[in-house]
Amino acid sequence: MSMTMTQKILANHAGLESVVAGQLIEAKLDMVLGNDVTSPVAINEMTKFGKNSVFDKTKISLVMDHFTPNKDIQSAQNCKQVREFAKKYDITHYYDVGNMGIEHALLPEQGVVTCGDCIIGADSHTCTYGALGAFSTGVGSTDMAAGMVTGKAWFKVPSAIKVVITGKKAPCISGKDVVLHLIGEIGVDGALYKSLEFTGDGIKELSMDDRLCISN
Repeated sequence: MSMTMTQKILANHAGLESVVAGQLIEAKLDMVLGNDVTSPVAINEMTKFGKNSVFDKTKISLVMDHFTPNKDIQSAQNCKQVREFAKKYDITHYYDVGNMGIEHALLPEQGVVTCGDCIIGADSHTCTYGALGAFSTGVGSTDMAAGMVTGKAWFKVPSAIKVVITGKKAPCISGKDVVLHLIGEIGVDGALYKSLEFTGDGIKELSMDDRLCISN
């Protein structure tokens, strides 16, 4: 049975030969992401679970990027809580002042997310890594907590919208223009519970910056 790229990634991580749109699955995760706003909530939820271990310290990324340097007492307390958590569980990919950055730029730059990965992040822009050929999606902090403990997440397999890009890109056109035009065509909610899969000879005209912008 034919599947979309997204469905192939999800089937692989769920240990299934094939999946269909609308199917509920449980998939293994290659990376769980949180930042200084969402991670404290996830850490609190993990405490409520009564769990004292993470599934894999190398497959969790904690990036202090929203309020770093801290803007007030609360943001400082949030970062302190995440810092202590990262130290307690020896989290490999912990990024604080001195080596942090915008989370969705940092992870691709560091090579911790790549093609074929299955990724969740407690941030709505986690879908950025689709530009690398990964399946990635934003989740709530409770799902982040469950992901850190179990290394798994449940998904409803999406159907896909095929986007064909053709022709050559004018010098003044960027990925931002492409995605704004697409949103104009399908609407801001035109791809809910769907994956957007891009093809066509115009793809080679788009730089990685363009592609990351479109996916973001």
